[in-house]
Amino acid sequence: MNGVGEDQIVFEIAVVVPKRNLKEENEGYDCVEVLVNEFRNVGFVVERVIGLSDEFIKLAAPLETLGRAAAKLHMKKPTRIGIDLQFEWEEVEAFVRQPDGSLFSWCERFQCYHHLIYETVNKKNSCITLKFDGKEIQWEVGESLLRRLELEGIVRQVFPLHDETKRKKLLRNWALNCWDFTNQPIDDIYAYFGTKIAVYFAFLGMYTRWMIFPAAFGLILQLVDFGSLQLLVLPAFFISIVLWAVLFFQFWKRKNSALSARWHLNFSVSTSQGYKLLGREWGSLQSPMELTKNLGTDKTKEKEAFQKYEWFSYLKRFRNDAIIILSIICLQLPFELAYAHLYEVIKSDIVKFGLTAVYLLVIQYFTKIGGKISIRLIKYENNENTEYKADSLVYKVFGLYFMQSYIGVFYHALLHRNFMTLRQVLIQRLILSEVLENLLENSLPYLKYSYKKYRAVRNKKKREKGSTGKIQFTSRVEKEYLKPTYSASICEELEDGLFDDFLELALQFGMIMMFACAFPLAFAFSALNNIAEIRTDALKLLAMLKRPGPRAAATIGAWLNIFQFLILMSICTNSALLVWLYDQEGKWKIEPGLAAILVMEHVLLLIKFGFSRFVPEEPAWVRANRMKNATQAQDMCSKQLLRSISGGEKAFSGSIPRKTPDGLKKTVMQRATD
Repeated sequence: MNGVGEDQIVFEIAVVVPKRNLKEENEGYDCVEVLVNEFRNVGFVVERVIGLSDEFIKLAAPLETLGRAAAKLHMKKPTRIGIDLQFEWEEVEAFVRQPDGSLFSWCERFQCYHHLIYETVNKKNSCITLKFDGKEIQWEVGESLLRRLELEGIVRQVFPLHDETKRKKLLRNWALNCWDFTNQPIDDIYAYFGTKIAVYFAFLGMYTRWMIFPAAFGLILQLVDFGSLQLLVLPAFFISIVLWAVLFFQFWKRKNSALSARWHLNFSVSTSQGYKLLGREWGSLQSPMELTKNLGTDKTKEKEAFQKYEWFSYLKRFRNDAIIILSIICLQLPFELAYAHLYEVIKSDIVKFGLTAVYLLVIQYFTKIGGKISIRLIKYENNENTEYKADSLVYKVFGLYFMQSYIGVFYHALLHRNFMTLRQVLIQRLILSEVLENLLENSLPYLKYSYKKYRAVRNKKKREKGSTGKIQFTSRVEKEYLKPTYSASICEELEDGLFDDFLELALQFGMIMMFACAFPLAFAFSALNNIAEIRTDALKLLAMLKRPGPRAAATIGAWLNIFQFLILMSICTNSALLVWLYDQEGKWKIEPGLAAILVMEHVLLLIKFGFSRFVPEEPAWVRANRMKNATQAQDMCSKQLLRSISGGEKAFSGSIPRKTPDGLKKTVMQRATD
């Protein structure tokens, strides 16, 4: 069912329920038995596994079951003529398959599982009384059985299962394949983890490959003494890394566009569906279409409703952003400046160490408060879907991290002009912090897993006091259940672990770009760290964590704008560093050197905003395929229209809506080109 061998049964979802102490006399009313029967009725293949303290219901869906669920969900999929149409199981051969040969992507299968699992409702005319360990549960008419059991605490968790065959293949060809450095099986990652994680690793791999140039340039600057030419070499390095960064992101957009075309991601999956984890949904506000449902055909009222919705959305977002910005300026900025000043004036290393420890504890508290405020504010924004809500959260929370990560460095660089302290801080942040973060993010999941295993074994021994044998886990599903989830440090309803992975990359990028002239060697350290990051992140996802639920977003979202913002900041900060290196006496005279730096800054800003004109964001072959599909769809629609017309007025009126032929043809052609 996943790939070429779709007839092979692969269990992809597990439902966890506690082991029963009492066996019900009438199994027909035992809630777990009823749940299993309901799963079988909707077409699942069910396997039950008894663990140490829980029972696991493993679910697999044959291709026909998934296909009929996709049709019921009105899922849109690309067809062979290039148009995205609603899926129909009877017309399955008309739809394009995935790169691995499967009919549905992991994200589409996940949506089908979610629908099938939670749409098992009471279809009888009266309430049904179910039992579990002597406890009675009322299953109301039209109520989802799984949701009721979740509310009662009987269903403890619903989570995706690893496919052992594919997991071992990815471990061998990706996570443990250290000789390929940045090469990754992106198509296999997409097929197994979904769009968003595949896009992240594609971005990380390309970013690491492109970093070889500035890393080599920075290494030369560090090893070679240019003497009096240093003031000329540093501006050359600065110009080259800005051009490098601008080019990288333009070519990343091209690669992202090519990946979307290869994976058929134009409109095949709704981004609002991509964030739905099994058992959790993020509520949304009324859409403009819902607001205008009761307005009838009054175009004036409909226009007013759309305008009101649009401008209220802008005002709410502006209000929330203003609250966050003012909070950062009024609360966090003084705290960060006080810490940076004390670190500068204190001479004792022991006192500095204690001050840093207190700072780290307090800053965690600041970040948690800021994150909670951001989440509350987002709930009152009129974002179109969950992807936009997640982007809004990313912008707000990144503002907090930006302040705490860079304000101290700005203080040392711009106010005190203490380049020795600046380099020490950069080395500390880039080497020690990244090494420690990598160790923590890979060791903590293992420690959590080991602790859960220890507790499960200890509880089993307590229940069986007479047992003297060694207790072992016999099922893989129970081991996966004990593993931690791929969760974010902030707002798990909107973000998964990719938030922390992207945050780490963004903070690293800002550090090496904004202070490139002070420490060119930072690029080499970052390149080595990212090479290791690819393998450690892969190992973490495949071996240490549960399989993540997929997200349908086809780009890196808000992070792209954050990276672009950091490029602008780097132009300003590096220009300031060059000015202070040149004007060491602080005379502030507009001499040729200072004037040249100012001119260079303005030229780089113009290049930053104008370079997109020279490098198209979409490759030529993607444009050609899109136009070819649109032309093919237009031709087929035209032929179908001609056949309908030639069949006479009766056939014409019965087969298509009452529109003029020209108007209908225009509508069909417009949909095809869209």
